[in-house]
Amino acid sequence: MVLQKIYLPASNGLAADPTTHEGTVRERSPASNCPLTSLGRWPIRWPVIFLRYTRVFTALVLLCAPALVVSAAGTFSVATFNVENYLNEPSGNRQPKPEASKTKVRECILALRPDVLALQEIGGTNALLELRSSLKAAGLDYPHWELVSGFDTNIHVSILSRFAFAARRPHTNEGFLLHGRRFRVSRGFAEVDVQVTDRYRFTLLTAHLKSRREVPEADQAELREQEAIILRGIIDERLRADPTANLVVVGDFNDAKDSRAVRTVLGRGRSVLVDTRPAERNGDDPANASSRFPPRSVTWTYHYGKEDTYSRVDYILLSQGMAKEWNRDGTYVLAMGNWGLASDHRPLVAAFTPEDK
Repeated sequence: MVLQKIYLPASNGLAADPTTHEGTVRERSPASNCPLTSLGRWPIRWPVIFLRYTRVFTALVLLCAPALVVSAAGTFSVATFNVENYLNEPSGNRQPKPEASKTKVRECILALRPDVLALQEIGGTNALLELRSSLKAAGLDYPHWELVSGFDTNIHVSILSRFAFAARRPHTNEGFLLHGRRFRVSRGFAEVDVQVTDRYRFTLLTAHLKSRREVPEADQAELREQEAIILRGIIDERLRADPTANLVVVGDFNDAKDSRAVRTVLGRGRSVLVDTRPAERNGDDPANASSRFPPRSVTWTYHYGKEDTYSRVDYILLSQGMAKEWNRDGTYVLAMGNWGLASDHRPLVAAFTPEDK
């Protein structure tokens, strides 16, 4: 058998010759164009086999990545955060977010390290990707993302996730009649099915309802209630299709729990949503001081500068099916020094076990 020498590029996975900067020399059979092995004279396509198995292994790792993320702690977490005008450039009467504020937003998110993060008041795709990139540089990677553009073109709702989306259902064109006039849901709703493991998924809905700022077109509370009615309609549709569905509804609802808007989103009867009511981890005894009311925990999420008041307007709500997997110990409002540099809202997070119960 006649042998010939050929150079294989180092990119094929073979060691490069440091003196020539070329691929390592291997003996090959011209008939088979394969390296000859020390096991005999049978030609074996080692580079081809190596590449094939490498690709298979890589595919398996990527496929199993969500399960690997969850298995470390046995739970996964979902957070919501209104990041207050996270803009890279002016839009309408809103100014770009200062770099110091962006840094503080990042610090808050890194303190929580949620697996899935719903955001409100993101300026647009560029702003979302800039935040995503900065988090990745800090060691928190969200390979999957969703951004929904509603009637308001200045700020948007969005989702960052470590897990893949099995489905996306953006709600961008919902509208309603109020006192004979047609209105649109300002920021739309983002809805995705999140594939946590190969056996567990849940649906995430995020909203940013009408603010308490007065507008000449209509009463701000009535507008917010109408948006809540549409959001509740989406929830009812999902629960009619599957009463045991894993559903998480989060966001800035801009109102108190006893308001008409929030009561509408919560619903009633068998399809009522569970209010996780995250509180600060400050050592408070969670026991009820009064059986008539919830525990006197520190649960506020928003500072309203005009009135100088602190209130709970951000929520993580669960369907009855999802509540069975809820981990109360992993549910809280982030208490951090200098929190107001990031936003006028504080982020909140809830933890879950990825197993239907």
